[in-house]
Amino acid sequence: MNQHTPPPITLSEQDHARLSNLALAVEHQPGIGDFLMRELTRANVLPRAQIGADIVTMHAEIQYRDNSTGETHVATLVYPGDQDIAAWKISVLTPVGAALIGLKVGQSIAWETRSGEIKNLTVLKVIRQPA
Repeated sequence: MNQHTPPPITLSEQDHARLSNLALAVEHQPGIGDFLMRELTRANVLPRAQIGADIVTMHAEIQYRDNSTGETHVATLVYPGDQDIAAWKISVLTPVGAALIGLKVGQSIAWETRSGEIKNLTVLKVIRQPA
């Protein structure tokens, strides 16, 4: 798979519905609303009970690697009001947060930073998903 073809993603029905409403609410924000909406449009949507333990969901704690630097990070994917950069709580309305949602362990995705730089990350581990 080349870096221009995004990997398949999977979302729970609940995450998909809530994120769709969120993406519509921020569609006026250049870039991120469009990117999130594209991700939601191409997602495979399943009942929560069918989401594997290796899928990045909302409120999942994950480990990922920045493939350009080789650095690994442990972060929790959250909604905007819960974002806390110091605690590595990353909003789904950030470019990296929107890139992470729905990925499976081992998958990589290219994403664009707010400054226009193209980066690539790989999900290494889903440490925990919400109950």
